[in-house]
Amino acid sequence: MTIHKYIPCLLAAAIIGLGSGACKPKAAEEPAAPKSAGEAAPSSITLKPEAMKTAGIRTGVAEIRPIAKTIRAVGEIAFNPKRTVHLPSRTPGRIEKLFAYQNDKVKAGQLLISFYSRDFLSFQTDLLQTLERSKREGLDDAERRASLNLLESSRNRLRLLDLGEDDLAGIEKSGQAMTLLPIRAPIDGTITESLVNAGDYMDAGLDLFRISDLSTVLANLRIFEKDIASVRTGSEAALRASAFPGRTYTGRIFQLGSILDEKTRTIEARIDLPNPDGDLRPGMYVDADIRAPAGEKALFVPAEAVQDFLNKKVVFVRTAESSFTLRDVETGSPLGEFIEIKRGLKEGEVVAAAGSFFLKSELLKKTLGQD
Repeated sequence: MTIHKYIPCLLAAAIIGLGSGACKPKAAEEPAAPKSAGEAAPSSITLKPEAMKTAGIRTGVAEIRPIAKTIRAVGEIAFNPKRTVHLPSRTPGRIEKLFAYQNDKVKAGQLLISFYSRDFLSFQTDLLQTLERSKREGLDDAERRASLNLLESSRNRLRLLDLGEDDLAGIEKSGQAMTLLPIRAPIDGTITESLVNAGDYMDAGLDLFRISDLSTVLANLRIFEKDIASVRTGSEAALRASAFPGRTYTGRIFQLGSILDEKTRTIEARIDLPNPDGDLRPGMYVDADIRAPAGEKALFVPAEAVQDFLNKKVVFVRTAESSFTLRDVETGSPLGEFIEIKRGLKEGEVVAAAGSFFLKSELLKKTLGQD
């Protein structure tokens, strides 16, 4: 077959190939690059009067206020030494009867121990003899004065054994010696330490009990070296004990230590704390916020004016009656219901306080709608 016979076939194949290429789908178009998140992002918002009212928006003014520095400290509750007594044995002897024990609450004058003492019996004998001599008839003035002096000396020896005036008067009135020396509580309080049992023999000067009035206690706080200059006697402190979460105990520093502890680099600060319910127990750990005297001043706005917006601290500055503009700020320390503004605002500028969260929500809607 000659080549002329193939020409029609080749032309037909070429036409079919061109047709099939024309029918192929076009390549998909690449999507447009997304807009930058910060590109033309809305930064202001205007509300209608009814929306302002519904949102409850109230404004506050950026004001200069004195900075009240707060010092953090830790410490523990301790006995009040002014309301704690050690009750010793005043004379050698034996404990015949024990009427109170550790953790008992006692009243001043309450009988705690009946104590046998030879000295007590001997002193009573001297008292009764000198009392009898002082009553004799026919004594001249010098003899009567000497007799009365001896009588008072005998009384004083018994007073040194802590014998009460009522017991002393009872001995003189009855003319009979008491067999056992009564040892009574000197103050109202709690027996926080008992060192004796019935039948124990005690030498003079040994402790029998420690009694503490726990209606007031001390808080011994540790003030770090870096904070010493900011703390004064009279500084107010708010204390918390982990045993009573949510409760705060307040007091003022009445004493600051004069010596720095070389190991902890702290000094001690003491606070008197009322403890009418006895909740605070010596040995408990506490932490405290001490309010230091105001020194420097700084710019503050209401704390509710500051919002978190796109990972930044912002406020909404009023630019017109119902218009607000977003402003980045740098915040500092809180001060009650206010917060310090270190950068981003000037004194006197008006910001949205209550309802600022509503402005933030509306601005977020606009931002997401634009994106």
